[in-house]
Amino acid sequence: MGGAIDRFITVADGLKLHVRVHGENNPGTAIICLPGLTRNVLDFEDLARILAEAPHDRRIIAISSRGRGLSDRDPQPERYTIPVEAGDVISVLDQLGIERAAFIGTSRGGLILHILAMTRLARIERLVLNDIGPVLELEGLRQIQAYLGNRPTPTSMGEAAEILLMTHGAEFPLLDARDWGQMARALYREIDGRWVADFDPAIAEQFRAADLSQPFPDLWAPFAQFRDIPLMVIRGEHSRLLSPETVEDMTRRHPDCVAIEASGQGHAPLLHLGGLAEQLADFLRSEAKSAA
Repeated sequence: MGGAIDRFITVADGLKLHVRVHGENNPGTAIICLPGLTRNVLDFEDLARILAEAPHDRRIIAISSRGRGLSDRDPQPERYTIPVEAGDVISVLDQLGIERAAFIGTSRGGLILHILAMTRLARIERLVLNDIGPVLELEGLRQIQAYLGNRPTPTSMGEAAEILLMTHGAEFPLLDARDWGQMARALYREIDGRWVADFDPAIAEQFRAADLSQPFPDLWAPFAQFRDIPLMVIRGEHSRLLSPETVEDMTRRHPDCVAIEASGQGHAPLLHLGGLAEQLADFLRSEAKSAA
């Protein structure tokens, strides 16, 4: 666990969410990590260890949204929505006594932050959007639909890593065998002797049913709410979901937006690789100094 502490926090409708805390007693503003559509707290495990240890000494809190990882699955799948999950984040902050925080949102986690921009902007001290922005490219959305529906079921953790390499390897040339193994351990869990993707299948069914024949509505209005908050956007070099044009527009509209490219990665970049952790630490250290 690397010193991590696991907690289970009950949100408004009674579900328990898995929350993993690194550096619980470290001072300064907490950093809240929000994973992507089918991901969980393990997405941030390596990054959290780096940021929680010297010389950074930050408190890192990763949240598995409902239906992901060890969080409860929702008996009403229609509640797997971004606004509901944004409300869950606020419930976790309230119960941990955190009034304001820095945030890292990967993919869907970044969309949750756009909702919080409209409803709880004062809770956001600064934020990092990992391969997500106000415009989602249809090619990327269709790619996600495709692999959610067609990925084979592994019979071992090693085979899970091979499946991930086969599915995503072309977009992630930076990753080596160890990285693919770590990703497999973050995405799969053994249940009753079977290796299964570690999220409620209803989430994939819901996304596969989405009508992508029309452009996805843009989120420039909520993005505009971030204008007075320091922001970093990270784009995977090979991402199909976040375009270079959208990143350029984000930096034009936001006067304090730092744009980073994750070389050798697609959607969504692993944040502990390729020097990204150090760049994140620098960005978040600025926040720590301003809050001191």
